Amino acid sequence: MAELRIGQVAERSGLAPSAIRYYEGEGLIPRAPRRSGRRVYDEAILERLGLIDLAQRAGFTVTEIQQLLSGFSGRAAPGARWRAMAQAKLRELEERAAEAERMKDVLRTVMRCRCPTLDDCSRAMRARRRS
Repeated sequence: MAELRIGQVAERSGLAPSAIRYYEGEGLIPRAPRRSGRRVYDEAILERLGLIDLAQRAGFTVTEIQQLLSGFSGRAAPGARWRAMAQAKLRELEERAAEAERMKDVLRTVMRCRCPTLDDCSRAMRARRRS
């Protein structure tokens, strides 16, 4: 397999070299060996970076991606880990969406407010919550 320098990996993956160095520092990708003081990567790194991109687009944090990519035992199938983490992330996103809807309801109510003072508005909002 061909060896790629960080600039080539960046170009082919669509990432900045700084992002690749960051992923390396966070342990998301293995430390690259050096040739003449420069990082060199095997082409397989592109698959790993694609997986990281997929996980990020799904909303996973760097810490969650570290957990997802951490060493597998012979008993832990990667697909099972993906499914379990995806279920948990989906629940989290559904909770965040519900919270966003509650926030939008409050903002819509405030936008209709015709109270003469902020104190009046606050009392009206508290009364609305109790009913």
